[in-house]
Amino acid sequence: MDGNGRWAKTKGLPRTAGHVEGVATVKKITEEATRLGVKYLTLYTFSTENWNRPMEEIEALMNLVLTNLEEEIFMKNNVRFRMIGEMERLPQSVQKRLNECIERTSANTGMTMIVALSYSSRWEIARAVRAIAGKVMKGSLNIENITEETVSKHLTTDFMPDPDLLIRTGGELRISNYLLWQCAYSEFYFTDRFWPDFDEEAFREAIAEYQQRQRRYGKTGEQITDEA
Repeated sequence: MDGNGRWAKTKGLPRTAGHVEGVATVKKITEEATRLGVKYLTLYTFSTENWNRPMEEIEALMNLVLTNLEEEIFMKNNVRFRMIGEMERLPQSVQKRLNECIERTSANTGMTMIVALSYSSRWEIARAVRAIAGKVMKGSLNIENITEETVSKHLTTDFMPDPDLLIRTGGELRISNYLLWQCAYSEFYFTDRFWPDFDEEAFREAIAEYQQRQRRYGKTGEQITDEA
């Protein structure tokens, strides 16, 4: 969800105003994704690299999490809330609020909405490697039995499938240390729209373009056509 600060700058507003408007977009896209039948919606909210931003902006972002993590929107839409990232780095008040929302929405059976907060894919992969290495050292895992599935099961996203579609707003053409393992065969969609301007129609346009693509997973187009 990129472009909050730049959106605010174009309007002569402080960067924090862009983040506030970005929260409104989160609510709209969450409801639209639910309406469209999306099963998993993951939102890259705050990377580990974002800890290098000015403290004033970080504090404003954390306060937005506290004040705008509304369980009502989850309960109204039967959405289950999850979080991935280094939760221990977050303020205690934010950790408490996240855990409360995770617990209170755990029985919901509709879409799962995941927030990537204080997240880095390299951190996640290194964490998985340490866990796997520890099992090998203890003798509970044979090194010859380590497979791609083994790695996937030790990632923080072990409860969800790999993404079908990755949407990046804001005009940047990179994925910024996000779900590097999981996005091996995801379809990418880049748009110049800043996140606060990414409305329901823009979301549907991204999905419509995705629906026109042929996902081959290493096969030829003819093979995919024959299988269909």
